[in-house]
Amino acid sequence: MAWLELTVHTAPGQTEDTAAQLTAAGFSDLVIEDEAQFEDFLQENRACWDYIDEELQEKLKGLCQIKLYIEDTDENGLARFDALADKLCLSVTRSLMQEENWEESWKENYPAVEIGEKLVVLPYWLVVEDHGSRLQVILDPGLTFGTGTHPSTQMVLRAMEKQVKPGSRCLDLGSGSGILSIAALRLGAKEATGVDIDPKAEDIARENAAYNQFASPAFTALTGNVTTDKNLMQRLSTESWDTVLVNIVADVIICLAPTLPAFLKPHTRLICSGILDSRLRDVVSALNAAGITVTQTFAQEDWRCILAKKE
Repeated sequence: MAWLELTVHTAPGQTEDTAAQLTAAGFSDLVIEDEAQFEDFLQENRACWDYIDEELQEKLKGLCQIKLYIEDTDENGLARFDALADKLCLSVTRSLMQEENWEESWKENYPAVEIGEKLVVLPYWLVVEDHGSRLQVILDPGLTFGTGTHPSTQMVLRAMEKQVKPGSRCLDLGSGSGILSIAALRLGAKEATGVDIDPKAEDIARENAAYNQFASPAFTALTGNVTTDKNLMQRLSTESWDTVLVNIVADVIICLAPTLPAFLKPHTRLICSGILDSRLRDVVSALNAAGITVTQTFAQEDWRCILAKKE
């Protein structure tokens, strides 16, 4: 089937109101491309990351528009849209999109990724492929952050190959898709616990673990914030962890730093990643202030990963 891409051009500040009017008229699957909204979102959520997709930022530069898609044979839908466009005096550009198997084509963007000497991260539809002796970490990459393609995650996985020992126990703070917990179990860990502040991440991590045939008690997914949830903090701090993983961003690691020693025993190794080189000194200073010593630093592109232990 072929689709019509309808691009509604709006003036700055009018995108949200126009989108609301389209939604009210029954056109709910909208793609908003608005530079001002994007920049506002970045400012309001600056503490959540240290980087942005520069390619996306450049793509949105100067844009203020809404896209929606209607089957080219949907005469009723097109008639309703045209009537609404006339009523609202909308400026619209139309483009015919050729037939394509959209449900399958997106999968081409998620090939298997070999990492380090032992691991391969791959989407669930590629599990039949032969990856030799590499340990497969199977994910649904369309669910949440953590697919193994980002340098920060790759550095953690390579560090884990050397740090995670058979029978060990791992704690993953900011677990997202559960990729690090699953990798720990693949590397021989006895137990792995993933914690994320997003309730959706708990279900997603559990689903990804199931793709790898892991479930409780080997894998545990929890929702909560260890810096504010005293019950969660108490539950986790009474356990003995061999490896603690924190793959987030610098500001969150700095915020977590005073809490981290509670999870570290003399033998525990802490692996932190998601740190831009420009923020490495800040993170190291925060960890040192909390009584944690950095023993090794890894680099990939502009990103840094550190191995540390409790003093």
